[in-house]
Amino acid sequence: MMARKKSLLAMAWLALSTSILLAGTVGDGMWQTKVPQKDRARENPYDGNPSAIASGAKLFQQNCSSCHGSNASGTEKRPNLHTDRIRGATPGELEWLLKNGSMKKGMPSWSRLPEQQRWQIVSYLKSLQ
Repeated sequence: MMARKKSLLAMAWLALSTSILLAGTVGDGMWQTKVPQKDRARENPYDGNPSAIASGAKLFQQNCSSCHGSNASGTEKRPNLHTDRIRGATPGELEWLLKNGSMKKGMPSWSRLPEQQRWQIVSYLKSLQ
């Protein structure tokens, strides 16, 4: 039983490592390779909170929908946020991206938003899944 758990853990680590490597070579995923482990591992303090999701939806409409579309399905020049890349991103990775941006890809930093609001947007994005 312990050997099976180790094997499953090794397979999960391989899948994660592969996705990180692929993210660095495929379009808009380069940002994920830059997220420090301590940020990647951060948990959303509002995970599953319905009021945080509702607040995040409003914040998304105010701050993000002009680029990513009102339903987060993307626009001609900005990515769809219903993708496997976003679904597979950790809450910490998403909050890091909101905070730091990715100017090479046209994603501005939203560091001026209070951390609570960034986590609410992350809650909303994760609710899309």
